Amino acid sequence: MSSSENDVAEKPKSQICAPVFFGSAILIFLVVLFTIVMPETAKDTFGSVQSWLTGNFGWFYMLSVAIFLIFSLGLAASSYGEIRLGPDDSEPDYSYTSWFAMLFSAGMGIGLMFYGVAEPVLHFDNPPVGEGGTMDAAREAMSITFFHWGIHAWAIYAVIGMSLAYFSFRHNLPLTIRSALYPLIGERIYGPIGHTVDILAVLGTMFGVATSLGLGVLQVNSGLNYLFDIPQSEITQLILIALITGCATLSVVAGLDSGIKRLSELNLFLALALMLFVLIVGPTVYLMQTFVQNVGLYLSEVVNKTFNLFAYEPNDWIGGWTLFYWAWWIAWSPFVGMFIARVSRGRTIREFVIGVLFVPVGFTFIWLTFFGNAAMWLDMGPAAGAISDAVGADISTALFKFLENFPFANVSSLLATVLVITFFVTSSDSGSLVIDIITSGGQENPPVWQRIFWAVTEGVVAAVLLVMGGLNALQTASLTAALPFSVVMLFVCYGLLKGLRLEKLKKHSMGLAPVTSVHGAHVPWKTRLQTIVSYPKLDRCKTFLNETALPALEAVTDELRGSELEVSVSHAEREVRLEIIHGDVQDFVYGVRLRSYSMPDFAFPEFRQPTEATKYYRAEVFLLDGGQDYDVFGYNKEQVIADVLNHYEKHRHFLHSTASS
Repeated sequence: MSSSENDVAEKPKSQICAPVFFGSAILIFLVVLFTIVMPETAKDTFGSVQSWLTGNFGWFYMLSVAIFLIFSLGLAASSYGEIRLGPDDSEPDYSYTSWFAMLFSAGMGIGLMFYGVAEPVLHFDNPPVGEGGTMDAAREAMSITFFHWGIHAWAIYAVIGMSLAYFSFRHNLPLTIRSALYPLIGERIYGPIGHTVDILAVLGTMFGVATSLGLGVLQVNSGLNYLFDIPQSEITQLILIALITGCATLSVVAGLDSGIKRLSELNLFLALALMLFVLIVGPTVYLMQTFVQNVGLYLSEVVNKTFNLFAYEPNDWIGGWTLFYWAWWIAWSPFVGMFIARVSRGRTIREFVIGVLFVPVGFTFIWLTFFGNAAMWLDMGPAAGAISDAVGADISTALFKFLENFPFANVSSLLATVLVITFFVTSSDSGSLVIDIITSGGQENPPVWQRIFWAVTEGVVAAVLLVMGGLNALQTASLTAALPFSVVMLFVCYGLLKGLRLEKLKKHSMGLAPVTSVHGAHVPWKTRLQTIVSYPKLDRCKTFLNETALPALEAVTDELRGSELEVSVSHAEREVRLEIIHGDVQDFVYGVRLRSYSMPDFAFPEFRQPTEATKYYRAEVFLLDGGQDYDVFGYNKEQVIADVLNHYEKHRHFLHSTASS
């Protein structure tokens, strides 16, 4: 990337990105003020906007989501899947367990708690086509529910997450949505276009998370009413929003590793416990059978449902369900996409897509089967329609009416309430952290006061929309925020594809650095052999770094000083680095860093425990894309210079190929 990108990564940044911070805050304030000052007008407006959006742009939502899914799967299956989201030598920051836990908790945990029982039962009673209350209706209800919560949602998240991780961790651009557009508009991402894109991302995140918080507080209120007879009222819900927002604020202040990671792992543990409880005390064999059949039905109908708008059978069902979900996921995509990018550094694109698309979806399908099929089984049997009646009266009570039919109902309902609260907190603190990163210009660890500001703002927005407009206001907020951002996402796809094509072109142009010889200066075979069989200690490698590698880079720098290129050499205790700035095209970096390794057992078998005596060091070359996995210890000054020129010649060829393509 260009020099300005590196400047962004290196120079001190301001505490906030003023246009994005104040622009987002003002627009959010105006929406909240309109809802408070003119509540009846706001309700009518929300209803009209939702009808207009679903009637005129439903096809656009459906087509866009299909493109996102095909795009994500295509990248994973292609050769681009080998590219790492970070330098070539980077490793993942989190274990698979922690990674999956954070993906699931941030992605849709609170929604599953709210709709896991309610949605299958609602489709069972009132399917979009056909008669309700039958076995065919039950089968179709699970097919629809799987479709709404399946890989389409996670493909939306994957598009944003991949783009952010790729451009931020591999090319040192800010961790904000605007960076994904760099291949398309270049330096203009730092101007009004970039600010607008980030503001749209903040609005989508704010209203998407507010929708989830609104759903969550309704369910918490229902759980407390069931357990402790606490009244279901707006006052109770406002108190709950205040209390849980306070917990979320404490979590987001604690940070990603101390707060959000631990809460996510707790969420996963509690969700597994509740799910296994339903499996064991419920119709176990029936649930396992329906799970297998549900997955098969989903796979057989996924293409048809992806493009089905009921154009030949017009009804209002799709606007209240499928289109609402697609808009909800799109509105959430800046939040979840940036969050999963933040925790996915070091993974390959293929690993990222497989993990993001299929692992949470597998857990989601199991959850929906155990709760949805068990609810319909009860409703057609022992419950005798009681669950359907409860869902029709108040969706937020569905889970608790369902758990009434099993032993230890008070215990399981308490566990469910705690789980909703922890999901609530995780969604709020993750959303606050993401908004804070965007409005601070991409800083990964923004100031604490900004985290508190956005956490409180989320609670206020959720409270106002819930009290003044109810669920309809929350749905409309998601639909409205999602429309412009879905357009941005299509450009993000194109920008990522263009960036990956340039990456492949660069790899093809530059190839791999030769290990056996250096272009322009042959390494004698005896020197190579001595390097291969030796295990140099730190002091010897430091001497090589200071007396050979550094003078070689300085010699190249001196030779280039008379040219129009800006060249610099930096020196640290275990690293030297040459950088050549090329203005608006990608800069060149060549460096040598010392890395420690444990000696193989055959070298010194008397040493069995890893100690300093068992360590040896390599002087490894790294470029802008990361480590090159070969050692130059033992090279002389001329040979190091030749290696630099070898890489720089390939870099110039890459720039030539890029300009002429």
